[in-house]
Amino acid sequence: MISDEENQLLTQTNRGKPAGQLLRRYWQPVALSEELPPGGAPIPVRIMGDELALFRDDRGRIGLLGIHCAHRGTDLSYGRVEDGGLRCLYHGWLYDIHGRCLEQPGEPGGGSNRDAIKHLAYPCQEKGGVIFTYMGPGDPPLLPNYEFINQPAGHACVYKIYHECNYLQSNEGNIDPVHLSFLHRFLEHKDEPYTGVRGANESHYNLIGRSLLPKLDVEITDFGVRIYSVRDMGENKSYLRVSNFVMPNLSTFPGQTGGHGYGVNWHVPIDDTHHWKFCFFFNREAPLSQVVIDRARAEIDEHYRPVRNEGNKFMQNREQMKTQTYTGMGNGFQTHDVFATGSQGVVQDRTQENVVSSDIAIIAARKLMEKGIKDIQEGREPPHVIRNVEQNRLGHLLVISDLVENVGDCKEYTRQQAGGRQ
Repeated sequence: MISDEENQLLTQTNRGKPAGQLLRRYWQPVALSEELPPGGAPIPVRIMGDELALFRDDRGRIGLLGIHCAHRGTDLSYGRVEDGGLRCLYHGWLYDIHGRCLEQPGEPGGGSNRDAIKHLAYPCQEKGGVIFTYMGPGDPPLLPNYEFINQPAGHACVYKIYHECNYLQSNEGNIDPVHLSFLHRFLEHKDEPYTGVRGANESHYNLIGRSLLPKLDVEITDFGVRIYSVRDMGENKSYLRVSNFVMPNLSTFPGQTGGHGYGVNWHVPIDDTHHWKFCFFFNREAPLSQVVIDRARAEIDEHYRPVRNEGNKFMQNREQMKTQTYTGMGNGFQTHDVFATGSQGVVQDRTQENVVSSDIAIIAARKLMEKGIKDIQEGREPPHVIRNVEQNRLGHLLVISDLVENVGDCKEYTRQQAGGRQ
């Protein structure tokens, strides 16, 4: 267990809080591109306690402003998109994407002091179907050159899911390999059009169901924590999964595209008791099947809320628990995760937990985040803040899902797969 002070340190993300200061040093997803089409209306967003208005101006540029007009506080997300900016409905004040007040039409001369207005504005970038923002001090770092946001059209899918709990407990669920054999276990043999495991002729669902006790190890890297999970499959064969905790609030893991890609969960606080999980998966070799895309999005409604939720008890079917799935909550991993992490409470009380040896990756990630917080407090850059192109070569951020013979040293195997780049 950890102390209440340490739990608060890692879970409180509003402005001025240590974890909030840490997360603000990185680019964060704020919306899906599909939520803000060209010519579309502005949308209100809340991220790490900040109330903001996101808009695409009449030139296609994206702006993210403090939601309350600097004049008398009216909600800018209802504003008019025109004349190179966002115009407040109350008195017509016009703001550009940088927060400059361009016009105060109700004032003589259009507002002789309008240049003195410095409205809250955050820089944005759009890539891979996602709008990212930087909410920290000074010049923004480089947006990491992640493979999953650099795919050609049709090769990647991204969506988001609303979670009614703190971001940290959901992110910690991603880096817990043991839970795969329980929470996500299928009791029936799964034949899939893809295997998800290189070197195997069956899906990873079957493999994790047959071996419930993986050998775990971790390795600290420049981007976060690399997590090794080795399951004995008999006959000198092992199922090796390599996943990653990526500073400060995302993870990469083997997904349904097997060796041709991977999945990503990126947890962005709305406030301390709610967050958005942005979910990515991709196939670098071929366009994604529409069946796979539809299956992923079937877990959420048009507002990105889980179809199965606490209000309907996740549609749990206890008869299905006997022969089909461990949870009886359908086949969707995202639903399983919403249940497991949400039921820990809106903010998990980690003073009551009892960590064990299989929590090695979770402990490593917490310590790395605490190091990042200390780095900021002592005037240093935290890990994985990228300032130059050389740092932005991320080929060693590798995800593996392989059935291998006599794996031996799983770290050396991984280094070979990464071409020796560390």
